Amino acid sequence: MADAFVPTSVLNRRTVLVDRFNRPLTSLRISVTDRCNMRCGYCMPEADYAWLPRSSILSFEEVDRLARIFASVGVRKIRLTGGEPLLRHGLPDLIRRVARRTELTDIALTTNGILLAAQASELRAAGLQRLTVSLDTLRPERMQSFARSPKHGDVIAGITAAREAGFPPVKLNSVIVRGYNDDELEDLVEFGNVIGAEVRFIEYMDVGGATGWSMEKVVSRREILDRLTARYGPIEPLFNGTDPAAPAERFRLGDGATVGIIASTTQPFCRTCDRSRLTADGHFLLCLYADEGVDLREPLRRGATDEEIRELITQAWEERDDRGAEVRAAEPHRGALYTLTSLRSDPLREMHTRGG
Repeated sequence: MADAFVPTSVLNRRTVLVDRFNRPLTSLRISVTDRCNMRCGYCMPEADYAWLPRSSILSFEEVDRLARIFASVGVRKIRLTGGEPLLRHGLPDLIRRVARRTELTDIALTTNGILLAAQASELRAAGLQRLTVSLDTLRPERMQSFARSPKHGDVIAGITAAREAGFPPVKLNSVIVRGYNDDELEDLVEFGNVIGAEVRFIEYMDVGGATGWSMEKVVSRREILDRLTARYGPIEPLFNGTDPAAPAERFRLGDGATVGIIASTTQPFCRTCDRSRLTADGHFLLCLYADEGVDLREPLRRGATDEEIRELITQAWEERDDRGAEVRAAEPHRGALYTLTSLRSDPLREMHTRGG
């Protein structure tokens, strides 16, 4: 293996940390809470959940310190997630702290948008650079039945507020589930065109709390492209020149609009994946499909030095050979990743806990 880590005692000096497939550690998703104010059928379909103890959730000071350490080994992009991150009180304060890290080139946030209208301006002023809003349907009654939330209007208001706050074009994430919203592909594209947002269609994944997942409910990349071609004519693939490791393939439709497709289920992109996750209680996950992670909270709270924590991160990433989506795709009789019983025994397996 090529030199995996260039040691440095200067935090703002660029380093290179790669795993066994030569994938760099450059992108980190940080969950700030496991709580959520929606119950989407592909993520949280059950009636009750086991929540992480409040005392286990990282403080903003702890998150900021870990962000600094991750930046010292090559992380350049941070995305704040949940649960629903806007449920975390005082989130702009964390963004201000992280935004001071000059090594970081991109600070983004993924939200369901329900609380966004009231916070968009403050988030922007704090230093948040980009926003992604989850929007699976344009029909309020569908959101009520599928996600058990009557707040569809608040989501739309949040998207509008983000534009008014000066954010660059918002990305709209739409998980497409057969029998739920697969008849809204064209409507979502048209909505994105009207508001100046790019829609990213996401294949339904068998991760975390997707206890009702089956391959029959997956609307594949191929099917999505066929549907869009029938409506808009020939589709042109776009090269992800600025970020070749980005999970979404981008396409230009016949009317000039662009869309993205994240085909993690039928066409995994494990071999170029540079993403890792930090759970709200401080576990470093190397793959969305990983059963467990590296506990960084315990050494953090017992007084470990930055160098000791950096070594834990370095060792874990250098040994990383995860390719969870590829392994799942090769299974001949593929079903949901976890049963409800196994989820209850380990809440860290839940999607709303590990940050999506």
